Amino acid sequence: MNHSATGPSHELACEVCGRLPEPPKARLTVANIAAMLPIELVVHAVVVESHLPYVLKVLVLTLTATVLVIWVAEPSAARVLQRWLHAPALKKRRRLHSSASLWRARVVLRDEPGALESVTHELARHDVNILSIHVHQLSGAVMDELVLSAPAELSERKILQYLSEGGGTGPALWPTTALALADGQTMALSLAIRVSERPAELGLAVAELLRAKLGLPDGERYPGEEACVMKLPTAFGPPLVLSRPGEPFTPAESARAHRLAELAERTELATLN
Repeated sequence: MNHSATGPSHELACEVCGRLPEPPKARLTVANIAAMLPIELVVHAVVVESHLPYVLKVLVLTLTATVLVIWVAEPSAARVLQRWLHAPALKKRRRLHSSASLWRARVVLRDEPGALESVTHELARHDVNILSIHVHQLSGAVMDELVLSAPAELSERKILQYLSEGGGTGPALWPTTALALADGQTMALSLAIRVSERPAELGLAVAELLRAKLGLPDGERYPGEEACVMKLPTAFGPPLVLSRPGEPFTPAESARAHRLAELAERTELATLN
């Protein structure tokens, strides 16, 4: 059997030097004892039964046992018990490989009850969990920004297929990280990268950053509504209007939005030049 192709050496070997990691000392000790004990017993039996002088017996026993252990026992133990020796490292590596992957998805849904539930049900059938969701209002539809946790073996194509089969249109998918879910600064940097790559993403990026929606709020007007509406000037089009009913925008949030708009403007200028 070719251990290099099917054994732990294939999964654990260093890509640069080809060496395996050092196995746990306890397992290495047990493996060496298991390999050395039969050799020691055979050598002792042969030498003790010989008619050599006592000192010569000790010398022959020591040299023979040492050579056999170094040249036969230890290499045999490392080769035969290779999978057992590296079992803890293999277990960790395979657990890492089978861990969930995180994706940021975007899909357009009908603006009607049950639309999101249909997508959620289809994803759940394939063990894909929705960790967070942000809804952008469109004309007659909604665009949902989702953070998904999916089994590692699921390909990007499959997840896009499930989003479509759940009733979504125009699905898109990008890899993401767990840190972006919990750390606001990381999320802001991720959004800045999106805007720098595609300035047209500015509106959606600012809405996601501020947990707001594009456009004016629906329904009746109320006192203090002006503070819940932000108009963000853009250099290459009309101002963006964002609203967050019941939660006025802070000066810091306004500054973050303007910085993203400035980044989009500079990216557009660099592209034109």
